[in-house]
Amino acid sequence: MADYGHELTFGTFLTPQSSDPHAAVGLAVHAEEVGLDLVTFQDHPYQPAFLDTWTLLTWVAARTSRVHVAADVANLPLRPPAVLARSVASLDLLSGGRAELGLGAGAFWDAIEAMGGTRLTPGQSVDALSEAIDAIRGLWDPRDRTPLRTGGTHHHVHGAKRGPAPAHQVGIWVGAYKPRMLRLVGRQADGWLPSLGRLQPGDLATGNATIDAAARDAGRDPREIRRLLNITGQFTAASEGGLVGPVSQWVDELVRLALEHGTGTFVLASDDPQAIRTFAEQVAPTVRDQVAAARTSSGTSRGPVRPAAVLARRTEGIDYDGVPAGLDAVEPGDRRYDDVRSTYMRRGHPGIVLLPRDVDGVVAALEYARRQRGPLAIRSAGHGISGRSTNDGGVVLDVSALDRIEIVDEATRRIRIGAGASWGEVSAALAPRGWAVTAVDHGGVGVGGLATSGGIGLLSRKHGMTIDHVVAAEVVLADGTVHHVDAQHEPELFWGLRGAGGNLGIVTWVEMLAFELPEVVLATMAFDATDTTGLIARWGQFVEEAPREVTSFLHLSAGHRGRGPLAQTTTVWAGDDTEAAVAALEPLLAAGPMLDHRAQLTPYAGIVGPVTEHHVGDAPPTSRSGLLPRLSSMAAADLGSLLRGGEASVIQLRAVGGAINDVPADATAYGHRHQLFAVAAFGDRPERGGLDEAWDQLAHPHMDGLYAPFETDPRPARLLEAYPPATLARLRALKRAVDPEHVFDQNLPIDPRD
Repeated sequence: MADYGHELTFGTFLTPQSSDPHAAVGLAVHAEEVGLDLVTFQDHPYQPAFLDTWTLLTWVAARTSRVHVAADVANLPLRPPAVLARSVASLDLLSGGRAELGLGAGAFWDAIEAMGGTRLTPGQSVDALSEAIDAIRGLWDPRDRTPLRTGGTHHHVHGAKRGPAPAHQVGIWVGAYKPRMLRLVGRQADGWLPSLGRLQPGDLATGNATIDAAARDAGRDPREIRRLLNITGQFTAASEGGLVGPVSQWVDELVRLALEHGTGTFVLASDDPQAIRTFAEQVAPTVRDQVAAARTSSGTSRGPVRPAAVLARRTEGIDYDGVPAGLDAVEPGDRRYDDVRSTYMRRGHPGIVLLPRDVDGVVAALEYARRQRGPLAIRSAGHGISGRSTNDGGVVLDVSALDRIEIVDEATRRIRIGAGASWGEVSAALAPRGWAVTAVDHGGVGVGGLATSGGIGLLSRKHGMTIDHVVAAEVVLADGTVHHVDAQHEPELFWGLRGAGGNLGIVTWVEMLAFELPEVVLATMAFDATDTTGLIARWGQFVEEAPREVTSFLHLSAGHRGRGPLAQTTTVWAGDDTEAAVAALEPLLAAGPMLDHRAQLTPYAGIVGPVTEHHVGDAPPTSRSGLLPRLSSMAAADLGSLLRGGEASVIQLRAVGGAINDVPADATAYGHRHQLFAVAAFGDRPERGGLDEAWDQLAHPHMDGLYAPFETDPRPARLLEAYPPATLARLRALKRAVDPEHVFDQNLPIDPRD
């Protein structure tokens, strides 16, 4: 007897008949509607009576929203593994993580040869399947940046670029019957998918034993391998044995298969809508209940099993087995770990990453995280310069799944944005209405971090900071309570969230007021920055004299390999008046020797559009930040010296005057409302001492405060620069009220005890 403790799932095995193309699609939709988990189709590419299975799967995925889809099983000899890997990953990304891969070594070799395939012996087909699995997994792993090279006899890849990675950990389920194939399942596969009708008495037990032995020999836990089973039968009033009989007989038989043979997924081969409904609504729930009761009575271990490679990387002090049911979690060694552990600048090594899908999940994740050892970081998109949305050895709570964007009130342009959305997604969603919200200059930045810290963007001189447009928020506090706050409801907490939100709780959504802005003028200019000081000074003068519609960023990079320093300006005129824009931008042409100049009329989404990012923490490791009341000639000279001195490889200046200055300093927890420029310097050396020393000397005579999202210096003095004294005192009082135990202590920590 073998019960592997897998969560039970139920699906259908449908005929992809081509005579009525939409019949199979209708049955798939029906399967989802009645509550099944999986829809599969036969794959016989040589059969003209059938639709192409892969095309059908994509169509079904588009017509459904919840069920997983798979071939049962894909015909490997006619589907090259490199192409199949890309197809599966693409469908998984498009469907939101609902594609699986059933894979077969091939049968019906005459028909395969007739379609151009190569006939293989049984032994060769097993070798080919093993090579294919290695190639597929290799292409699904873009973390390895080296081109994939596999030198198999039957399937070989010579320098293929890896990726894309699937949206979830796609299961590779192998249809297998003979001992050699079963051993391959134990070594390499994620699931065993035979058909009950092709098995003789005792074959399930023998097959499981063979798979388990091969898994243990390969250093795997046999429970890592899901046991699936295609089944056929009839629902009848009278019992005829097996799966021909009443519902109660089906229940008894499937419970036996689950508890005695470890079957975790039952796939009904039927094109009868009523049989599918009966299976989903009467059989599946009862089987689940009875198996759960039996497992409770016997003490059977349930839930996902972690591979040995994962177990070896676990962090002491984290209760991996205590993750709340239904909460997605990624731990070191998981295939997804490298996708969620790092930020744009910082390579993190958290002990576990939690991925809640709604506010209840955030509450559960926070309650769990508080019981673990190590720091707690909150991550929305991971782009943040400071790197505070990851850690080493602690918990990362990733809200990226909370990414819904919806219109609350069309008349007032009030929108609700999930904290896990990116600003590129927001801009793209608002563009059809001709709306915009002021945000950053990069679409990959997450909403949660920016809408709680500040938000300096390319529209800021005209429309202010991101936080200036936030009118309400939902926040989970340290005690797990959920609060909806605005100017009338908990106004002090609402004040604090706009500028110091990372110190107070986990924001799950914000409501903002967008403004009408169908198009803007974007101008990018490249300059020879040999005269760094002069260029900075002339750019600063241009900004101070420009109308509010103009917001400009200046990016300076140090010279290397015999090349002098270079500069680029990104400047936006917040409107579509091209004549006024040209007149306002023309003085910038005299900032320095021009190398390139481009200007265009574009929707704001054309500047801050959707970006797909895979953060690996390979940007410059250190940064310093400061705010300038004005850009004096002495400040320009000292910034130029900093760049030439080599401690900073990049310096960025951003205009922050105009509408930002209109907001009273005590209106939000971001209290720096009189400065005209934000400056950040980036060093590319692992040790930070040189940049810190140089910046400290520069900041003392020129800077008044700093912009926290760009600051990586951990010294406590930075807190006093991030918040003016009156603001900091007010935040400490608020912190004592909402987070007295200092749970949120990673974001320039405001210790309530100080």
